[in-house]
Amino acid sequence: MKKIDKKRKEEIMDIVEKAGSDEYETSWDDDGAPVVLKKKSNIRKGRKSRAAGGRFELKVRKDQQEKGRIIDKWNNNVDLEEGKMIIAKRKYNPFTKAMTIGTGFPDFISIKHIDKEMYSVIGIEVKMNGTLSKIEKEKCEWYLKNKIFSQILIARAVKNGRKIEIEYDDFLEKYGKTESL
Repeated sequence: MKKIDKKRKEEIMDIVEKAGSDEYETSWDDDGAPVVLKKKSNIRKGRKSRAAGGRFELKVRKDQQEKGRIIDKWNNNVDLEEGKMIIAKRKYNPFTKAMTIGTGFPDFISIKHIDKEMYSVIGIEVKMNGTLSKIEKEKCEWYLKNKIFSQILIARAVKNGRKIEIEYDDFLEKYGKTESL
């Protein structure tokens, strides 16, 4: 039998101790060893954040419809390596046995009739904090450069006391033009 060094043994014992605790949720690999330890408080926090994000998306959708725009989920995404638009992958949740549809970027496409044959087509990305990741910024630049959208808005939540209001930031105004645009 192979001898385990002291530091590794302490790590394993710490994992085993946490695995038996009510504070952590543990998943196990095929060999019966603990793999992932998640704090139950963090799991609860994530669940609440996801639910709040979903409610905020519905609020943004309703706001855009009240402004007279036709709004729909955007089911496409951008493959930056190939430089082309692709159908967004669907995500399967094995716990609820549900398929998530509409995981595209940006979240919504919004259309408004302006004049005879002119339409305003904008993309709307909903973010509670209003901050885009580096990859999301690159995707926005690609959409604008290839004239898929005339404008991309970032909807963010602004607290006014207990009430949450929607504020829209234009992507180009917030992040500026880059060399690629």
